[in-house]
Amino acid sequence: MKISQDPHPRVRAAACTTLGQMATDFAPNFQKKFHEMVIAALLRTMENQGNQRVQSHAASALIIFIEDCPKSLLVLYLDSMVRNLHSILVIKLQELIRNGTKLALEQLVTAIASVADTIEEKFVPYYDIFMPSLKHIVELAVQKELKLLKGKTIECISHVGLAVGKEKFMQDASNVMQLLLKTQSDLNNMEDDDPQTSYIISAWARMCKILGNDFQQYLPLVIEPLIKTASAKPDVALLDTQDVENMSDDDGWQFVNLGDQQSFGIKTSGLEAKATACQMLVYYAKELREGFVEYTEQVVKLMVPLLKFYFHDNVRVAAAESMPFLLECARIHGPEYLAQMWHFICDPLIKAIGTEPDTDVLSEIMNSFAKSIEVMGDGCLNDEQLEELGEILKAKLEGHFKNQELRQVKRQEENYDQQVEMSLQDEDECDVYILTKVSDILHSLFSTYKEKILPWFEQLLPLIVNLICSNRPWPDRQWGLCIFDDIIEHCSPTSFKYVEYFRWPMLLNMRDNNPEVRQAAAYGLGVMAQFGGDDYRSLCSEAVPLLVKVIKCANSKTKKNVIATENCISAVGKILRFKPNCVNVDEVLPHWLSWLPLHEDKEEAIQTLSFLCDLIESNHPVVLGPNNSNLPKIISVIAEGKMNETINYEDPCAKRLANVVRQVQTSEELWLECISQLDDEQQEALQELLNFA
Repeated sequence: MKISQDPHPRVRAAACTTLGQMATDFAPNFQKKFHEMVIAALLRTMENQGNQRVQSHAASALIIFIEDCPKSLLVLYLDSMVRNLHSILVIKLQELIRNGTKLALEQLVTAIASVADTIEEKFVPYYDIFMPSLKHIVELAVQKELKLLKGKTIECISHVGLAVGKEKFMQDASNVMQLLLKTQSDLNNMEDDDPQTSYIISAWARMCKILGNDFQQYLPLVIEPLIKTASAKPDVALLDTQDVENMSDDDGWQFVNLGDQQSFGIKTSGLEAKATACQMLVYYAKELREGFVEYTEQVVKLMVPLLKFYFHDNVRVAAAESMPFLLECARIHGPEYLAQMWHFICDPLIKAIGTEPDTDVLSEIMNSFAKSIEVMGDGCLNDEQLEELGEILKAKLEGHFKNQELRQVKRQEENYDQQVEMSLQDEDECDVYILTKVSDILHSLFSTYKEKILPWFEQLLPLIVNLICSNRPWPDRQWGLCIFDDIIEHCSPTSFKYVEYFRWPMLLNMRDNNPEVRQAAAYGLGVMAQFGGDDYRSLCSEAVPLLVKVIKCANSKTKKNVIATENCISAVGKILRFKPNCVNVDEVLPHWLSWLPLHEDKEEAIQTLSFLCDLIESNHPVVLGPNNSNLPKIISVIAEGKMNETINYEDPCAKRLANVVRQVQTSEELWLECISQLDDEQQEALQELLNFA
């Protein structure tokens, strides 16, 4: 920290770079432990006007530090930090006007954007002191050498607007939009690799988020250059080795040696802008829906071929991600138009699942396909498509098992060491991630086709059964159980014909050491009760003692275990609610009530509260207790549900819970007893529930 104030500028610059690297490598603990020292040192270095390059290094380090700094810590220094940044901005703006110097200013506006992005609404009091200067920079930065500064300042303005919200930003919205349109117009006459392009594209997307439907009026002006950038074809060349050596200093080209003294080259400088443009098209389709309908045909014809754009991974990711959103837009146009678009999308999307070489991109393609199935619904795949999909998923599962075997072989080889193990673990994580996406696709098919998809599924059944064998790694068992959970939830009562495959694995995995496996097993036992029909009665009876044992375990509510435990509590509630003949309800209900509320799993928490409403509305004597003695506990559970944001006002359960509270309020003595056991925050939560539900 001391050398950040060293007399020599190179030492100060190196110190700033080191702080930035430490903020990256040791985040977020570094920020939590050294926030006061680091922020103060970097601001002091930025205030020193003696060397622009050192100021730039300090601003860059501050940007990196802020990126992983918790909002609660940053606000401690907010006023002094923002005032310092503003005073430096004023000086740097004057230097830009007088001398055209811009190095430190580029990093400074990015630092301001980072602060606004992190503290969000708390930037509102400072908005008016920054926005005039930021707009002025955009107006001044017209020379070619100031393009990057202009782009970064536009980015900063959009981040500030997003942080303070529409109400505050509207005072400048029209003026800012005109600046953006002017810059957009200038870009149309500039090179494809202009450094402003990606900044302006991203800024438009933030403006869309700020303005919402009010942005639609600008979309026609934005969409044409965006599609132009997304459609840009990369420059490629096949060159002799000698030619490559002559071009080695030419920025923006990358080469792959093909042998025979030849190399394949691609100019990469425009690819980032292309990827950003594709991502923004996804964003507009997602956010504007109705406002984007007229562009869906043009965009889908652009995006589908980009599933095979192997020059840039993020282009393929954006192409895949766009598909379900474009289908949602097409649905607005009518069922016939939707069917035509799906016909255009479906086959290339399935083929991409089978051929995509990159794991991260493949996961996005599989996720997109699953979401598209959910948009299109029952019957959206013909027999040929189902057959091809089945073969691909079977190959993915077989490859998963084969890769595990190969990794075990490598662990027995002579050169096996810690570094090899780390590499093998990375490979395993990639395989498991693809397994989760196989599960997602099956989930979409089970939830849309219901039991009609089961004959098709049986070609995969032996592989899924293999996943839940006791000797498999725990992630296999987790996701194998999740797949059977979906079958039980969406394909019952027919699902019972597979009970021999999952009955014992589901019960035995309630004792597993890994909470993720216990959660999957507990969820399955809950949906058995809810959707399984009478065939599952005996299995539900067997499940209750196992569920209770997990719930009562001493460490069941630790951070690691709480989600699994809450699924157990919810499962017991579902058995009480949907299979009351399987259990002594009056004996178990008091225990179940004592385990409430659920805090972490919002979906299971709201189902639990819904069952609680059923019991209260039916005046269940065990739940209400002798002389309504359990009502303080019940009111506390409702208050906690509101505080934890489990209760959504759009959910019918919110009104039912509010009515329970109002009913208790009719007895003044009982109400006073209930609220006397609540703290101020819980009482405020109840009042908010009553005001809105």
